[in-house]
Amino acid sequence: MCTRSRNKSTVIDGKLVFENVLKDLRQEISAFVASGNKPPILTALTAGYDPSSLSYVKIKRKAAQSVGVDCNIVELRSSYTDDDVLRIISQLNKDDRVDGILVQLPLFPHNNERIICDAVAHRKDVDGTSAASLGNLCLNTDHFIPCTALAVHHILKNVIGLDYCGKRAVVIGRSKHVGLPIAILLHSSEQYGDIEGLNMTTTIAHRHTPRNTLIELSSSADVLVSAAGVPGLVTADMVKPGAIVLDVGVTKTVTPEGKSVFKGDVNFADVQNKVMYITSVPGGIGPVTVGMLMRNVFKSARIREAKLRSEEAIKTNQNQ
Repeated sequence: MCTRSRNKSTVIDGKLVFENVLKDLRQEISAFVASGNKPPILTALTAGYDPSSLSYVKIKRKAAQSVGVDCNIVELRSSYTDDDVLRIISQLNKDDRVDGILVQLPLFPHNNERIICDAVAHRKDVDGTSAASLGNLCLNTDHFIPCTALAVHHILKNVIGLDYCGKRAVVIGRSKHVGLPIAILLHSSEQYGDIEGLNMTTTIAHRHTPRNTLIELSSSADVLVSAAGVPGLVTADMVKPGAIVLDVGVTKTVTPEGKSVFKGDVNFADVQNKVMYITSVPGGIGPVTVGMLMRNVFKSARIREAKLRSEEAIKTNQNQ
């Protein structure tokens, strides 16, 4: 899962981490179904106008199918109003066969993403993007945590596996779906089901943080997570020697030759020589995020079956 370079820094192979996550899930879901439970089902809604979005959804469907999750894709039309999309979500909310509903962003420009994401039933919000899910995370209540935050936590806790208690963390980026949930997991002392907060001393920086202040903060961080979406933002002078640097920012750029490439927030070649662990873009956090989505879908399926068994037990007791 890690590749050590000449300077002894370690590049975390997100694709290998992803494959290991899927391997474990494949075994768990196989046992789950063999015990008489219905296979997990995920339905993804996507705006067909965005090729990158549609491609990403298909990657998620491939991952789902590889672990035994049934995945359906609903391509939204440009003519769909918010009400049209909300009707689709309402039907999926009521369908007991569906364990997870994923609203793949971006939607069409005329659609209100916040209203649509919040319409997903809390028990099916496997992407953890609704206000209810984010509120539960802030209030230390176990349910669905945003998948990118879970990916960062998984790499720190299960791949690197150091003791982070009291260490300094800096998160660059404050988006409600990425930066903020990451910061909450890093600083939290709580247990969210099988996910444990890392008890770090955590600071959030953002686009309005002055450059000199950003350098001062980030250069003191034992763990630096950048999720700003600004290519090349993090340079060697901003990084503490021996730190862990996780690059969450992904920006699509076009080369002078007209080729589309994805770039991260971290100047990888510059920073790699100074750190202990680092992730790259692409191939770092992104694949692991997909693996965490599959974990959330399976978690929802387990909740569904536990609820069903509880209801059956109540009926049995009432009939006795």
